[in-house]
Amino acid sequence: MQAACSIGFLAILLTACAPAAPPAGNLSAGQKAAIGKKIWQNECAGSVAGLTSWNTGEEFPSLGIGHFIWYPAGFKGRFEESWPHFIGFARERGAEIPAVAAEAHSPWKSKAEFQQDLNGPRLTGLRRWLAATVGLQTDYIIARSHEALPKILAAAPASEKTRIEANYRKVATTSQGTYALIDYVNFKGEGTVVTERYKGYGWGLLQVLGEMKDASSGAPAATEFAAAAKRVLSRRIANSPPERGEKRWKEGWHNRCETYAKPL
Repeated sequence: MQAACSIGFLAILLTACAPAAPPAGNLSAGQKAAIGKKIWQNECAGSVAGLTSWNTGEEFPSLGIGHFIWYPAGFKGRFEESWPHFIGFARERGAEIPAVAAEAHSPWKSKAEFQQDLNGPRLTGLRRWLAATVGLQTDYIIARSHEALPKILAAAPASEKTRIEANYRKVATTSQGTYALIDYVNFKGEGTVVTERYKGYGWGLLQVLGEMKDASSGAPAATEFAAAAKRVLSRRIANSPPERGEKRWKEGWHNRCETYAKPL
């Protein structure tokens, strides 16, 4: 990214001492597009086909560039359900929502049922809509990230609040660090939901910031954030129920974390 973009990211993230991050509207269209493209690549290999997925071993579909989770009726998992939140965000922005996307619950109750309908009109139309609303999805992901820090500080142990906020701000002083913070919240959440734990250990942004070792502000902090994220996700895999088979995701998860240590 050009130097001007990096300066823009720096100015945006260092505007205040208050814990709340600035609104997504302060990012330029080019910066948003770069972040959205990277997240789409991370989650879907940048493909339209990947915009509607149902991962093996999971009980729900994952939709959009951020693989937003959508639960079928009657199922309540440990992970935060993000698809309804995105649809609510899209409505607030005046977007026209496809009928299938507006349903209260996922109309597909199993992966087999989802796969059978993969090339049918509902999922084909949904992919077409998702491909046309990448910018809107990116805005939602950025907005969620900007709301994360107050939640994290409210949930953090009192003795850790100052260090966690300092780590956040150290990471946020470069374009790569800004991308890392935005992507990780979409990837593994804020870390504040109590059901998102294995053996008492979470894996969200709160846990990564708490896991970080001391590092200088800027690129060193982004590099340490990447390393801390890998440690947190390795711990999640080690603590996960064996039947989920999460070890198969380790390489991909770690590769994604490696992108946080590289210039955007």
